[in-house]
Amino acid sequence: MNQTFKKSLEQMADEVEKDLLECFDKPFDAPDIIVSSMKYSLFAGGKRIRPVLMRKTCELFGGTIEDVRALSCAIEMIHTYSLIHDDLPEMDNDDLRRGQPSNHKVYGNNIAVLAGDALLNYAVETAVSGIGRLPASKMNYGIQALDVLMHASGVNGMIGGQVGDVLAENDDEMNAEKLKYIHSHKTGALLTAALLCGAIMAKADEKSLILIQQYGESIGTAFQIVDDVLDVTSDTKTLGKPVHSDQEDHKMTMVSLYGLESAQEKVTEYYQAACKSLDKLAIDTQFYRQMADYICKRAY
Repeated sequence: MNQTFKKSLEQMADEVEKDLLECFDKPFDAPDIIVSSMKYSLFAGGKRIRPVLMRKTCELFGGTIEDVRALSCAIEMIHTYSLIHDDLPEMDNDDLRRGQPSNHKVYGNNIAVLAGDALLNYAVETAVSGIGRLPASKMNYGIQALDVLMHASGVNGMIGGQVGDVLAENDDEMNAEKLKYIHSHKTGALLTAALLCGAIMAKADEKSLILIQQYGESIGTAFQIVDDVLDVTSDTKTLGKPVHSDQEDHKMTMVSLYGLESAQEKVTEYYQAACKSLDKLAIDTQFYRQMADYICKRAY
């Protein structure tokens, strides 16, 4: 991996971390346990890829981090809530996340469900409050970006993909089309939304929005396939979460459906598609190419 790029990612993630901490540097009118549960998962050491993508995209298209500061915090809260719920016994039933016990193993299933719900609601509250502080000339763009984010997070995006993932267990009629739907919605939708929100807030033109969306859809789908590959090829210590869980839970993945080699070939195809979209963008695309490398060629 490009160590300079990795260090840059870590620095940007640290900036996101500071802003997220500031979001919680206030009193909450709620029992301490729910705030503790929210923070336990939100500050568990994630790479902050989605907020970093949003912030960097806004800058690359001529905006500023301030334009998306609140929205970028919101998308990380949404991502974290989805992980809390995903780990529950009724979903993936995973006991580890990022190398530590999953939220429900520490706080119980009931509090974990409510912590996820609370993070989703607090994400919207954070985003709306941030948009309200923008100059009047930028508020409409903020509303448009929030609409994109919530669409990608909901039944037409991430939730739809998660439902498809649940239904895929023991599905004798599983095929490539169904699997692509799951990948593009469960993982790809939120990654694409991060890019679109950043571009929208920077007032990118329609052609650029289409191209950045295509790039996001490609790396987002590849991201999930790589996860499926690593579930077979990596180990729990390296990943920070259980491996071989897909097979144990009878989940249909690109690996189980077509084999490891075909899955890896698909990652290459999506990587190439992402780069092809970048070729048509009229901005510096080095960051996006490095991010595609980071996502598609990771082994951890």
